[in-house]
Amino acid sequence: MTGKVRLQGKLYTALILLFLYAPIFVMITFSFNASKSHTVWAGVTLDWYRELFSDKLILKAFYTTIAVSVISAAFATLVGTCAAVGLSNMRRRWRTPLLFVNNIPLINADIITGIAMCLLFVFLGGFLKFKRGFGTLLVAHITFNIPYVILSVMPKLRQLDDNLVDAAMDLGCTWQRAFRKVMLPEIMPGIVNGALIAFTMSIDDFVISYFTAGSKTQTLSMAVYAMTRKRISPEINALSTILFVSVLILLLIINIREIRQEEKQKKLLKIGGKI
Repeated sequence: MTGKVRLQGKLYTALILLFLYAPIFVMITFSFNASKSHTVWAGVTLDWYRELFSDKLILKAFYTTIAVSVISAAFATLVGTCAAVGLSNMRRRWRTPLLFVNNIPLINADIITGIAMCLLFVFLGGFLKFKRGFGTLLVAHITFNIPYVILSVMPKLRQLDDNLVDAAMDLGCTWQRAFRKVMLPEIMPGIVNGALIAFTMSIDDFVISYFTAGSKTQTLSMAVYAMTRKRISPEINALSTILFVSVLILLLIINIREIRQEEKQKKLLKIGGKI
């Protein structure tokens, strides 16, 4: 009976993985198709990748997406880390409601956030005389990335022994030096994970970007949406393949880092046990 249950569980898992990843593998395969057809295989070619990298509209959208993702991830990481440190030092009666407020954007639908920020920028633009564009897009991405960074850094702060910082300050360190030399190395894995999540969320975002970018600024997801409204070009397969491989490499880097960190912690625990 147990063997049948395990076999069924493996079969269901295989079907779920097939259902999730079969379309992606089909897309990757047809990105090398010599024909424009999405059903007939006509041989292997790299023409769609060449056309993709010669398309000025796609390249401009790609540069905009990378710039927004990198800058927003950097600012969100800085602000989110400072906010997480501040929240961890608050009393519980203040920290709990603030963390609840922080989690609302994570649960909230993207379209609500996008429309709300669009209305805010339109309202402020009437007074300050500015239009939606790269600046408003960047502010929007920083705003929705900050909660993800806070959520990544907070668990590391909870794991941190407060006595370490107090001991460093008792030995003559200022609070800034104790933070830089003691606290920062301990919470660095959470900061890096938060930065990677923020970067990935910015690249992946469409809805919020659509409402806050204006008419002259376009991200990669918006460019792909505009292309699919006319017809699905094989260039989209090539572009999606590149994005999928990039995200896959990023996930592998994150997982390898976590495995190495766990191995280091196990070694330190073994050394501590022997002592």
